[in-house]
Amino acid sequence: MTTVLTRSGYANPGTSLNFPTGQWRQLFRPEHLYQIAPCHGSCPAGEDPQAYLAHVQLGHYKEAWKTIVNINPIPAITGRVCPHPCESACNRKEYDSPLAIHAVERFLGDEAIAKNWAYPVAPVDPSAPEIAIVGAGPAGISTAYHLIKLGYRAIIFDDHPEAGGTLRTALPPYRLPRQLLDAELNRVLALDGITFKPQTRLGRDINIHELQEEYPAVFLGVGTQNSMEWSIDGVVPRDLHSGFELLKEWIDIGKVPTPNSVAVIGAGNTAVDMARVLRRAGVAEVHLISHKPIPKPNIPIEEAMPAIPREVYEALEEGVIIHEYRGIRRLILRGERVVGVELVHMKKLMQASGRLKRVAFEGTETVLNVDQVIPAVGQVIDPQGIERLADNNSHLKVDEWGQIIDHSGIYAGGDVTGNSGTVTAAIGDGKKTAATIVNILQAKELPQTIAKTSISFQKLNMNYYELNPQVQEPTLPVAQRIGDEEITTSLSGSLIAKESQRCFSCGNCLACDNCWMLCPDSAILKTKELASDGSHYIFDYEYCKGCGLCVNECPCGFIQIVEEK
Repeated sequence: MTTVLTRSGYANPGTSLNFPTGQWRQLFRPEHLYQIAPCHGSCPAGEDPQAYLAHVQLGHYKEAWKTIVNINPIPAITGRVCPHPCESACNRKEYDSPLAIHAVERFLGDEAIAKNWAYPVAPVDPSAPEIAIVGAGPAGISTAYHLIKLGYRAIIFDDHPEAGGTLRTALPPYRLPRQLLDAELNRVLALDGITFKPQTRLGRDINIHELQEEYPAVFLGVGTQNSMEWSIDGVVPRDLHSGFELLKEWIDIGKVPTPNSVAVIGAGNTAVDMARVLRRAGVAEVHLISHKPIPKPNIPIEEAMPAIPREVYEALEEGVIIHEYRGIRRLILRGERVVGVELVHMKKLMQASGRLKRVAFEGTETVLNVDQVIPAVGQVIDPQGIERLADNNSHLKVDEWGQIIDHSGIYAGGDVTGNSGTVTAAIGDGKKTAATIVNILQAKELPQTIAKTSISFQKLNMNYYELNPQVQEPTLPVAQRIGDEEITTSLSGSLIAKESQRCFSCGNCLACDNCWMLCPDSAILKTKELASDGSHYIFDYEYCKGCGLCVNECPCGFIQIVEEK
């Protein structure tokens, strides 16, 4: 078929088309340059929100969902529990407010479950090699999913009766409803090529050596099941329990200690969840002690509390008292029982070595009367079954492709490797490691990691965008936040469509026709067939003078000016 090209205006014989003004061009000319959007570049799983938002804008929800699950098989889950660094990186935050990408992802995941959309995965040959996966958390689920996409089978072993890992054992139902968790995980586990073996514990029912003998590769996604040791100058209260342990206890049996006042130590999601659970259980005063500040617009992301900001603000609404920039100087005991803590102001100061270090300010000590202290300062691996791999370390050491260093044929991903501790990071580990396993088994070279720079806000033209603040999800009133009912409600399809229209399409063609219409020399041609990636716009350098007007008027930074070759 012959491609039909059109100009922005039609010239009669004897007019501008008879004068190839491109001969005037001397130094520069325009070219298309696709650049990744910050949302894409910041996603640990590798999702491209810009791509699925474009489908949502057209009302193609199923195609949008397929775009997500090419990378992430559990978007209904991640749309609820991921901290979504894509939103923190979104260029729109520099203009009014970032896109509610998590809400779009959540909506699409829910739609797929409700309408039983089929995953875009081909049936796996029953004779294909089978890879052993230990751990049915996000990393293990992702690895299995991407292995079957690559034509391999996967068998998942887990010591629990149900899949999910810490999604099930440590995330409160008000954040992640169990019906939703079951629905999405069961859809993945039902895919052809995946076998799930529950209640099979590493170190008790199976061991690494046996798995290596039976399977061509072994992936470990066992998470971090032990709490980090905690004390203040070696002093440990008699009734010390970690936040991670108490959260699991609350989820399992619905009970936690209920003294009059509690200090939770930490700044992550476990600490915030623990504080909120204590309030629900009836503890009158719940204090959260954090070295870092509450997330605010003027606080750099890396400096703020790592917990999801909306969870932090919901905790404040529910009566949790957060002491930011504070650390514990000493425990105040009566016998072996805690009756208070001495707090001290903490701040980062530049050291002689040139590094910033958080230090205590003498003279800022205050006493806080509490009946119990609950540290929630992180987890480490349970070494049972992986002693020789762990080598007394708190996490397994892997190379950039997910291979455990000095242990050929064994791979790991997710929390067990000490990554960022997010669900999406674990999903990204699973996708990367599945590709590594397949490449090694097929004797192919492993890909080199190439750092990509995201397009900045300054490269966009705000003259073509109107102020339009983020759509907000409804939440339960504070008085009703007493049980397991989910606090946040999913947005409707119409509101999701409205939110998707806010996307700047950073670094990617909008097909807006600006360059085609505004070129003074009609030097930009357009194919009759519309494309969404900018390929239907063609520079006619015979007439292009290199004035740069198309560059200036491109809303999304898809055109750059380069030196003439």
